[in-house]
Amino acid sequence: MQIQYQLTKTPKAKPDPSTLGFGKIFTDHMFLMNYTMGKGWYDARIVPFENLSIHPASTVLHYGSEIFEGLKAYRRADGSVQLFRPIENIRRMNNSAERLCLPQIPEEDLLEVLTAFVRTEQDWTPNAPGTSLYLRPFMFGNDESLGVHTVHNAIFAIIASPVGSYYPEGINPVRIMIEDADVRAVRGGTGYAKCGGNYAASNRAGERAAQKGYSQVLWLDGVERKYIEEVGAMNVMFRIGDEIVTPKLTGSILPGITRKSCIEILQKEGYKVSERLLSVEELSNAMKDGTLKEAWGCGTAAVVSPIGELCYKDHKYIVNGGKIGEITQHLYDTLTGIQWGNLPDTFGWTYKI
Repeated sequence: MQIQYQLTKTPKAKPDPSTLGFGKIFTDHMFLMNYTMGKGWYDARIVPFENLSIHPASTVLHYGSEIFEGLKAYRRADGSVQLFRPIENIRRMNNSAERLCLPQIPEEDLLEVLTAFVRTEQDWTPNAPGTSLYLRPFMFGNDESLGVHTVHNAIFAIIASPVGSYYPEGINPVRIMIEDADVRAVRGGTGYAKCGGNYAASNRAGERAAQKGYSQVLWLDGVERKYIEEVGAMNVMFRIGDEIVTPKLTGSILPGITRKSCIEILQKEGYKVSERLLSVEELSNAMKDGTLKEAWGCGTAAVVSPIGELCYKDHKYIVNGGKIGEITQHLYDTLTGIQWGNLPDTFGWTYKI
């Protein structure tokens, strides 16, 4: 693919790694590419980071034709930069595009432009412990007319942000509220796609949880309001007795790449891992009788986040004494060790730039 480069003449100063936070600072450049039905993708370019200009009738503004991804570039001890399972993000993005009738991008082309962009911005990849360069590929419909229909024009973009911990708590256990009123998604809907509407619809419950001092909402299924699905920004896993349980992918849950990686690590190490329906009643009973040993969320942004408290119908349950559990810590150490190149990658997951 031919990529045009228009590099900035006024690069920004790199931030202090101790002040990064998450998604607040952006690099010097962004990648852009246009799509027109019948013509395909064209005008691939890396240009200075700036505001986008779109038509007021643009499809995304009125009908939510938008998808995105999230992955990270990591600075290794030897100074090189690598990605973690980028092909999985690429495939998930194309699955999301198919669901929302947005144009797909050939895998090899998307990997090529992602690599070119990270190579251009690699000096922004911080080297302090726990930091990385967060990459946000996204796509939106840009037809300049009103009316609901398949997208004929689209824009694909990548922006990047040097980041620290997603949660202010860091790896410390977070407090989660189980939501029993609003729902995030239903089977047959867009739950398995990474699109903005899923997250916008979660904000009301998230705000209610925040007002009560909780970091995230844990969703139940949208039909029976009975089965555990996922946390607002992460998939979720539980250690119940000698079984690791994570909700089954039924079409209303995002197929997380960190989730998949956790399962593969645990299975390789001989743990009993079950992808199945988990009712809130079963989870409540496990919390009451003490068989719930650990609970954690997993996702690109936070990697692995231990859950120290769960609240359901105003009943509060402390998990593992409010401390990070053995398996949770092991998964965090293993994943981050592979991602930053401090542990051998026996799975073939890393992709060096």
